[in-house]
Amino acid sequence: MPGIDEAERALEAADEAFARFDVEAVVAHLSAAVRGFTAADARCRAAMACVRLGHTFANGLGNLTAGRAWFARAARLVEHEPPCLEQGWVAVAAMGCEVDDPAELLAAAELALDRARRFGDLNLETKALADAGLAHVQAGRVSHGMALLDEAMALACGPADDVDAAAKSVCSFFTACYFAADFERAGSWAQLLRRHGLIGPAPVGPAFLSSHCDSVQATLLVELGRWGEAEAVLTRAKADFEVAMGGPSWHPEIALADLRTRQGRLADAEALLLGKEQSLQALLPAARLHLARGDHDLARATAARGLRVIGADRVRAGELLAVLVEVELASGHADAATLACAELTARTGDVGIPVLQARAAAARARVLASAGDLAGAIAALEPIVDQLDARKLPWLRATLQLDLAQLRHRAGDELAARVDAEAAAAVLATLDVVVPPGATAVLDRLLPARRATRLGADTAELVPLGRWWVASHGGTSVRLADTKGLRYLAELVASPGVERHALDLVDRVEGVPPAGGVGRRALGDAGELLDSDLQVDYRHRVEALRAEAGEALAAGQLETAEAHQAELDQLVAQLAQAFGLGGRDRRAASAAERARLNVTRALRSAIARLADALPGAGDVLDRRVRTGIYCAYEPASGDGGDSEVRWVVQS
Repeated sequence: MPGIDEAERALEAADEAFARFDVEAVVAHLSAAVRGFTAADARCRAAMACVRLGHTFANGLGNLTAGRAWFARAARLVEHEPPCLEQGWVAVAAMGCEVDDPAELLAAAELALDRARRFGDLNLETKALADAGLAHVQAGRVSHGMALLDEAMALACGPADDVDAAAKSVCSFFTACYFAADFERAGSWAQLLRRHGLIGPAPVGPAFLSSHCDSVQATLLVELGRWGEAEAVLTRAKADFEVAMGGPSWHPEIALADLRTRQGRLADAEALLLGKEQSLQALLPAARLHLARGDHDLARATAARGLRVIGADRVRAGELLAVLVEVELASGHADAATLACAELTARTGDVGIPVLQARAAAARARVLASAGDLAGAIAALEPIVDQLDARKLPWLRATLQLDLAQLRHRAGDELAARVDAEAAAAVLATLDVVVPPGATAVLDRLLPARRATRLGADTAELVPLGRWWVASHGGTSVRLADTKGLRYLAELVASPGVERHALDLVDRVEGVPPAGGVGRRALGDAGELLDSDLQVDYRHRVEALRAEAGEALAAGQLETAEAHQAELDQLVAQLAQAFGLGGRDRRAASAAERARLNVTRALRSAIARLADALPGAGDVLDRRVRTGIYCAYEPASGDGGDSEVRWVVQS
C-alpha cells in the first residue's frame, strides 16, 4: 500500500537521521511515519512509531512531558487490538525510572511479560523483568525485585540481542540498586555489563549507562564519607558523557547536585538541577536543596508533588517524607511534622533498607524531641545507631550518633553524651566530608579538649552579640557594628575550606524572600530585565508548572501539559541566564555578577575594619579569604610549624 510504503521509507529516513544525531529530522520523519501508518489503519505500526517519537522527545530532547504524551497515544492505538507483541512493547515504552507509580510500572511490566512469553520475544522479556523488578523494589519488596532484576541482567548479558532494550533494562537495574543502596549488587554486574558492551564510552546507550553506573558508584562513595573521590567520579562521568553525546549529562549532574548541597554549595546545586525537575530522580535532591536554602514553602511543595505522583512507592516516599518532617519542624509546624512522621513510619516499617530505616528513626527522634519527649527520642535513635555498620555507612552513623549525643546532653546524661560524641568524632576524623558548622559546634560543646586541640593557641574569635560582633585575639576584644560583610565573613569562617557561591552567601545572610515578595535582586541583566521578578518567584513558578503539567498528563489533557512544558522551558532558560549557563555570556548586571561585586565589596570592607581593630589577626583574613563568584576562608594548614592566627566563629 502506498501509505504504508511511504511510512516505511520515513522510518528508514529517521534511522539515518538518528545515526547523524539530527534530532529535529528524526522527529520530522517519525511524525510522517505516524501519519502514514495511521492513514493506512496500521495501528500497531503507528503505535511503534509513536513509541520511537516518545523516546526521541524524552531522551533526545529532555522533554518528558511530550515523551509521555506520545507513549499515551501509542497505548490508545493498540489497547483494543487482539493480543500482539506490540502491546507489550508499548506497555514498557517508558524508561522504568521515569514511571512515577510502581503499581503502574508493575502492571505494564506484567502485561509485557505475558506478551513476551506468549510470542517468544526474549528482548521484551528482559525489559519486562527489569521493570517489574524495579517496581517491586520501589514498593518495598526488595528481595523479590532484585531476584527479577538479576534474571533480567542474565538475559541482557546472554541471549537477548536488542541492545536498546537491554540498555533500558540496565537503567532500571541501576535505578533499583541506587534506591535500595545495594551497591554490592551493582558492582557485581558492572564488569560483566562492560564486557558485553552495554556500559562504555560508545555514544547513546553505553555512554548513558556508564554515566548511570558511575553515579551509583559515587553515591556509595558519598555514604562511605569519601566525598572527594565521589566528586572526581561524577566530574569525570559528566565530562565523558558530554564528549560522547555532545550534550549535558543526566545522572551524574543530579548526583553531583546532591553532593553540592551536602557541601553547602547551593548555587552550584541549583545550576546542575535546572531543567531536570521533571525527573523523579532529581526531585529528592531538589527538595533537599530548597530545605538547605531555607525555602520551606518550596521544599514542602516539591516533596508533596513527589508524594502525589509516586503512589505506592515506599522507598522514594520514605526519603521524601523524611525531608517533609524536617521542613515542618523547621517551619514550626509540629502537628504537620507528627503526621508526616506517622506516614513515614507506616510506609517504611518493614522495608529492609538500612539507610531508609535510619532516616525514619532520625525523623521520629526529632519529632519526639521537639515535643519534649527526650527519653522517647533517645529510645528511637539508640537501636538504629547500634545496628548501622560503621564500615558500610560511616557518615550516616557518625551524624546520627552526634544527634544521639546531643539528645543525651539535653537529657542531662553528660557522660553518655561525651561517649557518643567521642565515637562520632573518631569516625568523622577518618572521613573526607564537609562537617556542618552545627555539628562542629556540638562536638566543641561536648568535647572541650577536642576544641582546644583543633583551634590551637593562636586563635581569633568572632562572636555575634545582637546588633554587634565581638572580635577577640590575644586578650584584646573589640566590638563592631553588625554589617552584611561581617555576616558574610562569619559564614565563610564557620566552614573553613568550603567554597560558597556569592549567591549562596546572599541567601544565607539576607534570607530567602517569600515568593511574590519584594526582593533584593532581579533576574536577567541590564539588557533584558524580567520585570523585576526574583529568582525565588521563578523557582516557585517552575515547581507549580511541574505539578500542573503532571496533573494535565494524568487527566489526558496532552495539549495543556505541552503548554505548561513550553512555559517551563522558557523559565528554565531565564534562570540559567542568571547563572551564566548554556553558553550565554554573563552580562555586567547578571544576578551572579551583581552578587559577586556586592559580596566582595562587603567582605573586603569588613576585613579592613578587623585589620584596623586587631592588627595581625585581621591582616591574616586579607590573605586567607578568597573572594569572587566563589568565596572561601582557607586557613593555613598548620604544617611545618606555621603559627598563623586561625579564625573561628562562636555562637
